[in-house]
Amino acid sequence: MQTLTSTWKRRHDKLKQEKNRLLGSMGVQHGSSRTQLISDGSVVYAEALWDHVTMDVQELGFKAGDVIEVVDATNKEWWWGRIMDSEGWFPASFVRLRVNQDEPMEEYLAHLEEAQAGDEDRAGLGLLLGPGLPCKEQMRTNVINEIMSTERDYIKHLKDICEGYIKQCRKRTDMFNEEQLRTIFGNIEEIYRFQRKFLKGLEKKFNKEQPHLSEIGCCFLEHQTDFQIYSEYCNNHPNACVQLSKLMKINKYVFFFEACRLLQKMIDISLDGFLLTPVQKICKYPLQLAELLKYTNPQHRDYKDVEAALNAMKNVARLINERKRRLENIDKIAQWQSSIEDWEGEDVLSRSSELIFSGELTKLSQPQTKSQQRMFFLFDHQMVYCKKDLLRRDMLYYKGRMDMDDMEVIDVEDGKEKDFNISVKNALKLRSLSGDEVHLLCTKKPEQKQRWLRAFADERRQVHHDQETGFTLTEVQKKQAMLNACKSHPAGKPKAVTRPYCDFLLRQKHPSLPTALPQQQVFMLAEPKRKTTFWHNIGRLTPFRK
Repeated sequence: MQTLTSTWKRRHDKLKQEKNRLLGSMGVQHGSSRTQLISDGSVVYAEALWDHVTMDVQELGFKAGDVIEVVDATNKEWWWGRIMDSEGWFPASFVRLRVNQDEPMEEYLAHLEEAQAGDEDRAGLGLLLGPGLPCKEQMRTNVINEIMSTERDYIKHLKDICEGYIKQCRKRTDMFNEEQLRTIFGNIEEIYRFQRKFLKGLEKKFNKEQPHLSEIGCCFLEHQTDFQIYSEYCNNHPNACVQLSKLMKINKYVFFFEACRLLQKMIDISLDGFLLTPVQKICKYPLQLAELLKYTNPQHRDYKDVEAALNAMKNVARLINERKRRLENIDKIAQWQSSIEDWEGEDVLSRSSELIFSGELTKLSQPQTKSQQRMFFLFDHQMVYCKKDLLRRDMLYYKGRMDMDDMEVIDVEDGKEKDFNISVKNALKLRSLSGDEVHLLCTKKPEQKQRWLRAFADERRQVHHDQETGFTLTEVQKKQAMLNACKSHPAGKPKAVTRPYCDFLLRQKHPSLPTALPQQQVFMLAEPKRKTTFWHNIGRLTPFRK
């Protein structure tokens, strides 16, 4: 172990030296390099790691993979950048700098570290376990036994919650109603029924005499869609914590829950601790399967199934995270809608739950062929377009929407357009399937047109994905989101501060930093906090995609 530790230390020191050498070759000194390079007249480019969809006229929107010219990096949190003819502020945490306009330095270092770690970690593993197949079989036996043991413990845990708590709560109609119980416990009874069936499948495939020969990968594959029931539980869990916290302020509920625990002879953990276990469990499956694959020989009959099961459970975890993010975003969509003046028709949330893309386009519609500059917001199932206020550029007026389920997107070649009988450039067309509605949309640059075409394709993929996975918003979720949005904009309170138009021009020429600098959140690399005026509180509505 001492030898392995010292080996890792040498590797870390070597990587640190290599990184310093690379930084030195660029003239990089402790983060000041980018500012120095820009001030020296060098062109500095950054690559977008995630999508940045914005509705702020002073912020720069982009897609993951876009290359941004960094114009000003004086502030470490917000940088000023340029893509084609668009300029604006963007969060520095969303991008990484390129080294000499070639492969990003971080990527090169990551490759270097992985390559060295692969050789030395394998050598270290040999020191710990020794060579030969029997040792690997023993490790596989240990992983299989752990999976079986934790699964049995988990079943007992679910049984204790269902019989020790829920069963007793239903007897006390004077303290609980079904709605409260559904909020506190979610669909944990459904999870309990599924997990019992899943454990039976594992038991059938478990080889008691020679555990390393067990073939359990197929069990995960068989039930991969069933695991999606955890999505509902994980999405409900924050509400459960809030409801439980309210009840635990009342002594009779504290005493009741403690009596339930003692009666069921459960370990000394509070109810909210027990209710966290399903969330932890669904996250643990990919880790266990990764360990199992690590100690499964490619020649093993279970290898391909374990490999497929690992990918399947990663997809389940990814789907759960995606649904949770979508539900968190509906409040932001509702707040955005409440900031739009002269809104007409149904709420956005009645059909949509995701902002795919946004930007300014020139619009022509039949029978009128008068061109109009409009801001377009592409959601799943629909696209909303608005008009900017001439003086208050941070204010939008609702002008209409298009049903994307009834539209086909047509790439229009430059030149004469037959439906509108005009010459066009960088145009695309939206035509209803019935043919009685046609809209011509034009961009300033061909690159922007391609970006919109990709966005329309993304919208269709999102709709089909939601149909396949069964993702929908409940009426309660929609209603609550709109209610929260109304509370954030009390009647009579102005939504934005009027500024003279000349001030707007000055701000465009000499931009000022956003009033609220971004903060890194604990859970993951998070989006920057927005300014608090007008619609900036909507935040980004698209996921981080690396």
